[in-house]
Amino acid sequence: MATPKRDTYTPQSLLEVAVAVFNERGYDGTSMEHLSRAAGISKSSIYHHVSGKEELLRRAVSRALDGLFAILDEEHARVGRASARLEYVTRRMVQVLTAELPYVTLLLRVRGNTGTERWALERRREFDHRVADVLAAAVAEGDVRSDVDGRLATRLVFGMINSLVEWYRPGGGAARDTEVADAVVSLVFDGLRAPGTT
Repeated sequence: MATPKRDTYTPQSLLEVAVAVFNERGYDGTSMEHLSRAAGISKSSIYHHVSGKEELLRRAVSRALDGLFAILDEEHARVGRASARLEYVTRRMVQVLTAELPYVTLLLRVRGNTGTERWALERRREFDHRVADVLAAAVAEGDVRSDVDGRLATRLVFGMINSLVEWYRPGGGAARDTEVADAVVSLVFDGLRAPGTT
């Protein structure tokens, strides 16, 4: 008697498949049938792990958001001059994006069509505001130029970092990831630094 095929999927491996499909087809364009085919398991096997595709979306965007918010709790993001904290946060944002590329890509593509997407957008706004507060503090300390609107500067910084999801592909190891982070930090802070500061 043949042994039935054992479901070898774990919640994590299923999440990886779901994120890849969501990024390829879009969340709204993905059905449970698409996920089932991509995973090579039945829909009932998927439901053994999760309640549905929205739970997979929430787990995925939570992973990206948790990585970003964790940066703000790190010592170098909390202690010292605001400009040094801002530079640290910027570098770490690039590192989280490159380390969690599929998850951050999905986070940046949510549009607010479901409760989970609206929750993710609200969390993203909260993160953006907290980074903007650090930028404002750096301006107040005189280390960052004050002739550029803080909200505009924050959006430009996030725009540069978030654009990585469109072209960055893993490979080349830590040296390449460091090179990308160094380039972003250099471009941002050479432009933001107030004249006469280092």
